[in-house]
Amino acid sequence: MTVPFFSGADVERAVSPHEAYDAVTAAFIAHAKGEWTMPPKLYVTNYPAGDFRAMPALGGGHALLKWVTSFPGNPAKGLPTVTGLVLLSNADTGALEAILSAAAVTALRTAAAGVIAAETFCRAGAESIAVIGCGVNGAETARLFRALGSDVALWDVDEARAAAVADLLGAHVAPSLADALASDIVVTVTPGREILFPAGSLQPGQHVSLMGADGPGKAEVAVAELQRADLFCDDWEQASHGGELAAGVKAGIVTHDRVREIGRVLTGDAEGRRSAEDITLFDSTGLAIQDLAIARAAFAKADALDLPRLAL
Repeated sequence: MTVPFFSGADVERAVSPHEAYDAVTAAFIAHAKGEWTMPPKLYVTNYPAGDFRAMPALGGGHALLKWVTSFPGNPAKGLPTVTGLVLLSNADTGALEAILSAAAVTALRTAAAGVIAAETFCRAGAESIAVIGCGVNGAETARLFRALGSDVALWDVDEARAAAVADLLGAHVAPSLADALASDIVVTVTPGREILFPAGSLQPGQHVSLMGADGPGKAEVAVAELQRADLFCDDWEQASHGGELAAGVKAGIVTHDRVREIGRVLTGDAEGRRSAEDITLFDSTGLAIQDLAIARAAFAKADALDLPRLAL
């Protein structure tokens, strides 16, 4: 038995930014309707170095298992932050049908989630957009905004990296971190080790997609700011235990009734932004159903690509 292997470059060839956006939108909706299912991700931690994550999902005739790492200190060692594999199986027979690079799948679905949330929850007339963090996932987020025709400002602790991504995508580098954080729409894609929005910093009408704090102990916004904002997430079970909202849950200021899942907003079963003056925060913890959406989209192109096959 042989199965196709999608390298990172193959995943990018197979799934365009527009296709990723559509696939992840459909996955959020399918999950909200109960058509696609997943248990919360399992963490195997080795902090402060990093963690390992096992993420299964079922839907659309396929089952998926993603085994992926997050080691924020790796770039300083010349290693990628995210590594791992995605296994895609036939849900009816159990047969393994494809193996994919986890890093590329993660980048596409992370970008899609952040941008979908931004477009769903931002106020009408929002103009300025900033992406904070220009690593693999942040660069992919900026690429999706550009693919949708939006101008975007970039900021990164590494000025050269921000400039390189901006040049590649036709974006621009923000004059400062403060300028970027003052944008109408902000997507934060950092390791989650430092607070970007301290108490009192969020502006009326602002939307922020918080993508970096996807595990215990991480945060990009001060807990006090959670009290000032209208809160959304990808999945309450995950977000309440290991996402940006978890610190608020622990402090007793964030309860389930205050948080609405994006899939239910997209289906019309939950309310989105209520007024132009609201501050909206979207907490992304990363869902296996998003990975399933990207993996299925890539697998649909397998016959059209010249892919290596692995013997099992």
